[in-house]
Amino acid sequence: MSAPMSLRARNAAANLVYTVLPERGARPLAIPPAGSGLQPVMGDPGLPLLGHTLGALADGLSMARRGYERFGPISWTNVISLKIVSVLGPEGIGTVLANKDKAFVNAEGWETFIGPFFERGVMLMDFEEHHHHRRIMQQAFKRDRLVTYLDMMNPAITRGIDAWQPGSEFLMYPALKQLTLDIATEVFMGSELGPEADQVNRDFINLVFGGNTPIRADVPGGRWHRGLQSRKRMEEFFLRQIPEKRASESDDLFSVLCHAESEDGERFTDRDVVNHMIFTMMAAHDTSTITAAMMCFFLAQHPEWQERVRAESEALGKETIGYDDLDTLTSMDLVFRETLRMNAPVAMLARMAIKDTEILGRYIPKNTLISLGLFSSQRMEPWWHDPDTFDPERFTPERAEDKSHQYAWVPFGGNVHKCIGLHFGGMEVKALLHQLLLRYDLRVDPGYEPLIDMATGPYPADGLPLTLTPRR
Repeated sequence: MSAPMSLRARNAAANLVYTVLPERGARPLAIPPAGSGLQPVMGDPGLPLLGHTLGALADGLSMARRGYERFGPISWTNVISLKIVSVLGPEGIGTVLANKDKAFVNAEGWETFIGPFFERGVMLMDFEEHHHHRRIMQQAFKRDRLVTYLDMMNPAITRGIDAWQPGSEFLMYPALKQLTLDIATEVFMGSELGPEADQVNRDFINLVFGGNTPIRADVPGGRWHRGLQSRKRMEEFFLRQIPEKRASESDDLFSVLCHAESEDGERFTDRDVVNHMIFTMMAAHDTSTITAAMMCFFLAQHPEWQERVRAESEALGKETIGYDDLDTLTSMDLVFRETLRMNAPVAMLARMAIKDTEILGRYIPKNTLISLGLFSSQRMEPWWHDPDTFDPERFTPERAEDKSHQYAWVPFGGNVHKCIGLHFGGMEVKALLHQLLLRYDLRVDPGYEPLIDMATGPYPADGLPLTLTPRR
């Protein structure tokens, strides 16, 4: 986790680039073929060697907004020594996600950023292979499985919150990070980790941050190196347990993946199970933590919404929620959706063009690395009204801003690569917030804004200090 002081220093450096140094001239990414009728993608390469790395790491949203003002929804620049095409807005993002001519692939796109750390995860697969793995993996996320997982996670949530020592300046983000890890290990692995918990937590943090570094080399002491070492430990950790899980008939995800079969009887190899466990544990642990933490912040900042959400939970008359209760928590769902819009826990999706193609009439040559700006697009006009304002009512049926376009609200991605665990993640966050709001009032100092840093998505690097006051 980045220290707040280093984050401030990086922001200052980025602001120096933006305000003191002049913008470089616009340049085409490549010249379209004669007679194609396509326009070139225009962009600004930035500074020599650095490109726009400082701006991207310090304030990617402002950088995206400036790029849109200068070049429109499709532009290119240099970041961490990579030439990247940025795609903003539902039309362009939808074109890539729909992928009608199979011009874009996940594997080579994500390989650049996180491939060494999440090798062979389902998000890093394409076409028939992706369909094959997803079809087997889907068995672990059917409704009856989700019901079982919720029954397993509720006691883990209760134990986790019981262990908190609340008060003023309670650091919500690390507390939730530990809690979601405990939930993931119990629900996904069927037991508590015990003495290995701290190392596993550190390893997942190293995996997440491994791809978020400009120094992409196996240098001892660096993020990339720590990520590679953590990947090796996680592989060994899961492989040791495969024989026991193959012999088990328990309901945890690990056992389910060991036994899951497609309709044609296809099953995962041991290596497949390990790869999917590492990726799924990371995704569930990291994205749920960010979402739950930022929901707590917005509810503390907007007490009228906190009371509205709490009233619905109190009306259930239950300490914990069941699966059928989820649809009754309509206000919580509005807050959940608005939080995912304002603070998408996966900031971007990576793709690679494997043949010459186009996006919105712009020429995209083969081997172009593409970034789909989910976080940025959901915080920008013209696609959202007053996008920096917390306004859950925008998701009500009367307003339905998310329905303005099929790909306007895409925190879980879309089409064949839509997040396989989206229902699990929403269920976990809502189950956690239900218990938390029944037990505590959340307050935040007036004027406080979290120091936001970037990993898989924007997260509160200062730990998110809130005041928790017991209600009973």
